[in-house]
Amino acid sequence: MHFLEELSGVQREAATSIEGPSLVIAGAGSGKTRVLTYRIAHLLTQGVPPWSILALTFTNKAAKEMKERIAKVVGEKTASQLWMGTFHSIFLKILKYDADKLGYSKTFSIYDTTDSKNLVNSIIKELNLDTQIYKSGEVFGRISSAKNNLITPQAYASNTNLVAFDRQNRKPEIAKIYSMYAQRCYKASAMDFDDLLLNTNILFRDFQDVLEKYQQKFKYILVDEYQDTNYSQYLIVKKLAAQHQNVCVVGDDAQSIYSFRGAKIENILNFRNDYPTYKLFKLEENYRSTQNIVNAANSIIAKNSKQIKKASFSSKEAGDKIKVLKAFTDQEEGYIVASEILTIIQQEHIPYKDFAILYRTNAQSRIFEEALRKRNIPYRVYGSLSFYQRKEIKDMLAYFRLSLNPSDDEALKRVINYPARGIGNTTMERITEVANAKNQSIWTTLEGIDKDNIGINSGLIKKIKGFISTMQQFQSVVYTSEAYDAAYAIATGSGIIRDLKEDKSFEGMARFQNIEEILNSIKEFTDTQKEEGVTETIALADYMENVSLLTDADTQKPEDRDKVTVMTIHSAKGLEFNYVFLTGVEEDLFPSKMTLTSPEGLEEERRLFYVAITRAAKKATITYAQTRYKWGNLSHCVPSRFINEIDSEWVDMPADINSSAQEIETASTSSPRFGSGSLYGKNLTRLSQPQGSNSASASSNLGENNSGEISNPTTIVTGMQVSHERFGAGKVINIEGEGQNRKATVFFQSAGQKQLLLKFARLKIIG
Repeated sequence: MHFLEELSGVQREAATSIEGPSLVIAGAGSGKTRVLTYRIAHLLTQGVPPWSILALTFTNKAAKEMKERIAKVVGEKTASQLWMGTFHSIFLKILKYDADKLGYSKTFSIYDTTDSKNLVNSIIKELNLDTQIYKSGEVFGRISSAKNNLITPQAYASNTNLVAFDRQNRKPEIAKIYSMYAQRCYKASAMDFDDLLLNTNILFRDFQDVLEKYQQKFKYILVDEYQDTNYSQYLIVKKLAAQHQNVCVVGDDAQSIYSFRGAKIENILNFRNDYPTYKLFKLEENYRSTQNIVNAANSIIAKNSKQIKKASFSSKEAGDKIKVLKAFTDQEEGYIVASEILTIIQQEHIPYKDFAILYRTNAQSRIFEEALRKRNIPYRVYGSLSFYQRKEIKDMLAYFRLSLNPSDDEALKRVINYPARGIGNTTMERITEVANAKNQSIWTTLEGIDKDNIGINSGLIKKIKGFISTMQQFQSVVYTSEAYDAAYAIATGSGIIRDLKEDKSFEGMARFQNIEEILNSIKEFTDTQKEEGVTETIALADYMENVSLLTDADTQKPEDRDKVTVMTIHSAKGLEFNYVFLTGVEEDLFPSKMTLTSPEGLEEERRLFYVAITRAAKKATITYAQTRYKWGNLSHCVPSRFINEIDSEWVDMPADINSSAQEIETASTSSPRFGSGSLYGKNLTRLSQPQGSNSASASSNLGENNSGEISNPTTIVTGMQVSHERFGAGKVINIEGEGQNRKATVFFQSAGQKQLLLKFARLKIIG
């Protein structure tokens, strides 16, 4: 058992106590993946058959890494027989066996979010609803939330509370849209991601023999990131574990940050109620971060009432205290962060990929992108457009889907006129109306196009028949050829390769290269499957099953190149960086204004703050701005309450803290939510000049006119240090003109050189 010797005492205990229910509370950086991996390896070395072990993760990447580690202990053949993967991939596998019991084809399609929103949008337009009120994204989000809580369309329509809520929000037709959406998916033999879980629950509810088969099969069940499970996932696990009760869940309630996706923190908090004989293991040593970072994180999360108490600690060096930096404007905040990164790189001689800039909302990325570009710092925005969301890739995948499932209406609508065949939108709208009226797929309607008198002329009928003939060839080839050969035949036969090859623009060449890359990925997939011992033909359906379940975490790889990572905190969960900048830490931004209506919302924001801090291994820096633009208006910002919640001994404080406290107290009393006391004063800091910085104005860029008054334009001369409400601090490098036409050329560190008409500039002299 040499692999168990790599574990600490409590890790080894968690890995080897394999009988009965177990709850493993794993703090940030505590080695939970290793414990989960070695627990499975230990089960296998004890003679447990691999096919009787079910291991559920939230990303394919996590499952792949765990399986590779297990293979090193027990061999690839044994590891390959584990039922290990994401919730969606495992339950898709189950549904593929028994989809016919629910009335679906075994080659049913999987709709991604884009497909689902397109279908919802079509239904909204069909019902002649106001698209400004019924926004497809919001409506689909409502449907998704219902499914995650196991509320079917019929149950939704009969739930008076849900219907009343929709009516109150001027969306009384959501129940009808949900019902039509479900009917259209069923007609197209398609499921969306939420259906994979909802239909598994329905399958287990309505077919006791199926449930019992899997209850007997899975003698040991392990769940990673249990705090992120929704009600639908929770119930499936509970049903499957009912017979043997050998269920081990691993997670951290302090990192439960996905309630907006339906995650229920109660699932992990109430584990002991579901399994009274459970064993509790706490992994409290953080192997990632310095002592100061861990202590600061502990002091933050201690403020939450809903939690399983743990005492995280680190055996690493004490490290630097968390540094809090104040910027005059959001633009200056970007400049500060970029300057700090350059300073650390110059001093430490470390790569760009050691740095991450984290923020609460995607919209904040612009400021940092501009600042990094100005300083020639390479960066990558994590979570930008996925390869699989590019138009040409979605077009190609839609051809594959339609070849496998002719009933897939969304795929058909996407490709019937690409490349152009002269079958326009008006024709398709008419055909779709007929298909919906007859409650049949568009494909079935097209097949009978020359028999039904629906007002389509002979020229269009000929074009439609040509499309049908082409697709029938593809439908034949996907079942007789290996995945790559079938894909290549479709790529060429559809005309996509020819169409993109003729476009000699830079964008056209890039799209052509992307089609080449998707074909390469199919070849790589089939080769990998064969290397792993799969002997039967690798069909295109196998590849589509794999690619349809890829998550953002599987397709986004921040470690690929030497670049600074720029990302939301939600995207950063599960990652780590030596240096982390947590930005925009201001009231109503972080915590988000939308979360402050309930104690639960505020506690989740605090957990998000905890997650952000614990991404840092060596150093964490917090920044906030005093002003930023909001909907075109320059607004004064109040530092976040979370800054104050870090115990002062773990934070780097400035000498002039009293003036900062007074400023924050004044700002905070303007909001009735905060009362009359100073919530934030003791933990706020002015920006000090980064060590090693060669910027002359870095040390003075937050100085102020003590009187707080706008300076007389006639007193401003060349060489003065001045402050501007929006651009921050700068130096006057030239004055021209007289009287009302007097202009100043000012170099601002955060905004560059600006020429300002002094009578409107409202400058303050600061030095």
